[in-house]
Amino acid sequence: MKKLIILVMIILTIATTFAFTSAGASETVNYKALYTVDARTGYVIDGQNVDEKLPIASMVKIMTALIGFESVKSGQISLDQDVTISKTAESMGGSQMFLEANDTYKIGDLFKGIIVVSANDACVQLAEVLCGSEEDFVTKMNEKAQSLGMTNTKFVNCTGLPKAGQYSTAHDVSIMLRELLKYPEYHEYSKIWIEDFNHPDGRVTQFVNTNKLVRFYKDCTGGKTGYTSEAGFCLAASAKRNGSHIISVIIGADDSKGRFATITQQFEKAFANYETKNVLKKDSILEKVAVIGGKAENISVYPERPYFVFCKKGDDSDVSVSINLPESINAPTKKGDVIGNVTVTEKGRATVINLLSLDTVEALSYWDITQNIIRAW
Repeated sequence: MKKLIILVMIILTIATTFAFTSAGASETVNYKALYTVDARTGYVIDGQNVDEKLPIASMVKIMTALIGFESVKSGQISLDQDVTISKTAESMGGSQMFLEANDTYKIGDLFKGIIVVSANDACVQLAEVLCGSEEDFVTKMNEKAQSLGMTNTKFVNCTGLPKAGQYSTAHDVSIMLRELLKYPEYHEYSKIWIEDFNHPDGRVTQFVNTNKLVRFYKDCTGGKTGYTSEAGFCLAASAKRNGSHIISVIIGADDSKGRFATITQQFEKAFANYETKNVLKKDSILEKVAVIGGKAENISVYPERPYFVFCKKGDDSDVSVSINLPESINAPTKKGDVIGNVTVTEKGRATVINLLSLDTVEALSYWDITQNIIRAW
């Protein structure tokens, strides 16, 4: 019987996904807000009602996961850390990974549940591990939102379950998704399509990713779905192709296949009409600078970070690069020292990037100078 249920679920999922991937561009999809942006530069590709405050359902979990991975990076928690499930977490309704109180799971299991099946029980348990309670965790969520410039967002829980006073915008959702995508650990879970999950008590439940684009749109790198009757069908997703990285958010679509179809169309339009140019590569050696009084005659310099231009295809953007370096420097100098800078000007907007020393050059000692004189004699 279980195998039959699983088979039916898979067939329904494929049928639904075929419907949205085959939806024509002319099909009308109603929604409340839409925002499509280049993830690197912030170039806005498309948008409607981008700053309208709206309920975003389970897309709230983007912030929950973001704070979680920040805590992994800081060493507060680890993915292989054991955690005992609370009765509060077990009691959560809605989407679940079916945690049971007093069972022991790994922190990594909670992340998998949050990212793949949008598990409310896993969200609450993670919140309790990090802050002691969901309420204190929500305070941290709002602090993080403000630090990211998400000025039109307020969280009241960590799950996205309906609750008065919780809202965000398409623009703000794109900001927190962009931050989440920076964590390599996130991508270990975001690309899972279907998986049997083994619980510590011997139960096996099947995880199927709520983000169907993971399976049916090859360039998708992750994202988060959401649905409540109040919020409608929501989706924030990202995709990469030919060096371009696009994020697209839809809030309040009137049906599930419509949100997937719309985001798919947004990605396709972006990739067809825009391109990313790597004007300044981080690992490129731009110049050499003479070193006075050093054990080497010169050093190489390189940009502290790369610089990308996102523009319409065929548009030779007005981009100029100006290198600003001294004719020489005095030894000693260390690898990573700031030697000068490069100014990239794009359509009248200037960005200054430091140029760093690739080498460490020690100063000549008295003995070195003496040896040089003898050799020159």
